[in-house]
Amino acid sequence: MGTAGRTRAPGTGRRGQLLSGLAVALGCVLFLGGFVWGALVYQPYTVPTDSMDPTVKAGDRVLAERTDGGAVRRGDVVVFQDSVWGDLPMVKRVVGVGGDTVACCDKQGRLTINGKAVDEPYLSDGGPASDTGFEETVPEGKLFLLGDQRRGSQDSRVRLDSDHWAVDRSAVDARVDAVAWPMASFGTISRPESFAALPGGVSDEGPLKPLVLAIVTGVVLILGGAAHGPIARRRARTPRSRPQG
Repeated sequence: MGTAGRTRAPGTGRRGQLLSGLAVALGCVLFLGGFVWGALVYQPYTVPTDSMDPTVKAGDRVLAERTDGGAVRRGDVVVFQDSVWGDLPMVKRVVGVGGDTVACCDKQGRLTINGKAVDEPYLSDGGPASDTGFEETVPEGKLFLLGDQRRGSQDSRVRLDSDHWAVDRSAVDARVDAVAWPMASFGTISRPESFAALPGGVSDEGPLKPLVLAIVTGVVLILGGAAHGPIARRRARTPRSRPQG
């Protein structure tokens, strides 16, 4: 029998093979590039205590963006290391920067920064912002740090009777962008809207979302490109019904 009556299945020719190869190649670039980018930008940390509960819990594995302490803004959850505070990296939230007057509490139990009340929806049990009152002006180049679990956190409040209640910006190693493990806690850490209204605003969201998008897109292209050949060959072998005349 001749082949003149056969119809070539779509995608089985050189064009289909070329597009399939390009999809796999582009997918590899995005997938591997995403991981390399992530390794350069992010550092994984294990949270040692429950002082940041419920935002991050003891034992959670977080992804922290490497950043200069000078880029830190109010509301950021940061990883820092200060020999006076402990020998291990610690995780706390920045509530005041150099020049800020941080006080607690107003009549609604809220923290105030330069006289402006700040809502903190992330607090454990919904607040109050602190069980003990305080009012301090943060020295330039330093940070006022609090844990989200205010009743048990060893933070700037418990060191107010010493000279080490504020932490140098240079002690900050990274800013926490997401909880990576366990999967039940997986998710990004948003920037608090209440801090956005203060001078200087809040930090941007970081590159985590486009990085994840690049990796996922890479996986889809690799799988789609690799599957194209077998699918096209299977379609080519499938007999086509001829129209009845």
